[in-house]
Amino acid sequence: MENLKVLFPVHIRKKIKNNLWLNDLEEIRIRAGQPIELAYSGKTRYLTDMDGEMCACVRESVQNARACYRITGADIAEMLSYISEYSLYAYQEELRQGYITIEGGHRVGIAGEIAKDREGITGIKYISFMNIRVAHEKKGCAEKILPFLKDGESIYNTLLVSKPGAGKTTCLRDCIRSLSNGKEGWEGMKICVVDERSEIAACHLGIPQNDMGIRTDVLSGCVKSEGMMLMLRSMSPQIIAVDELGGKKDFQAVEQAACSGVRILGTVHADTVEELWEKPYLKKWMKRGIFERFILIRHNRSGERDFQVFNGKREQLC
Repeated sequence: MENLKVLFPVHIRKKIKNNLWLNDLEEIRIRAGQPIELAYSGKTRYLTDMDGEMCACVRESVQNARACYRITGADIAEMLSYISEYSLYAYQEELRQGYITIEGGHRVGIAGEIAKDREGITGIKYISFMNIRVAHEKKGCAEKILPFLKDGESIYNTLLVSKPGAGKTTCLRDCIRSLSNGKEGWEGMKICVVDERSEIAACHLGIPQNDMGIRTDVLSGCVKSEGMMLMLRSMSPQIIAVDELGGKKDFQAVEQAACSGVRILGTVHADTVEELWEKPYLKKWMKRGIFERFILIRHNRSGERDFQVFNGKREQLC
């Protein structure tokens, strides 16, 4: 996690204890005038200044103002310089989208005052809030569902389904890597990833920061519907992978790609299978038999992922 420490102002960086950067750290939230919030899996801590060292304390300790280090505007300005590699202007398009992807695949969401013109949002000024989402590759997390995807030497058109934050993008990434590399008895396939918001491959300067497999090509920062058509025309994929299908144009592009013989591996938001079946375009796809596998992802009480697999006839396979 050293590449996260270097994002902080030097005077904070020198004090941060190494044991803060644990494997289950998920988010670091920065707010002007407030303590630094550390979101771990299942708990929240705040960065406090005790005897010249930064350490993570529970909320009750934060109420003691003397123990808190509160972020200043100067701190945020310094962090933005490090995050943008001293060239914030070069990241104007990312800023317009509300985030910057940095080396290591970590993603920095930003908020402040919107700058806009007649055509819409042009950027964000007076940035006072940041959310550093810590990238974690969980290789092998999709191993249980891979056998259900296999269709001879290819895969079924498949949708991974969950509510936000339940891990469908993480599972999608692992499926892509495994299908791209191949395994014993299963040759690797050419996969094109359309990564509109850099959440799958987490490209930094065009290079994926996540392991996407040896036969994977990535198109980052492009609208999904346009990107799918571009990859279909130019890269001869066997599989097109895409995250968070939702708009009408997305579904039209999926239909066109599927009718061209390319397999689709995607994700959609839904909390239950009942909610999934009621989505208008999904009903249409069900009637036409476009998608043949639906993987519902949930967390059980112990925090582990549970999978339910359904076929195109709504029959549960596991």
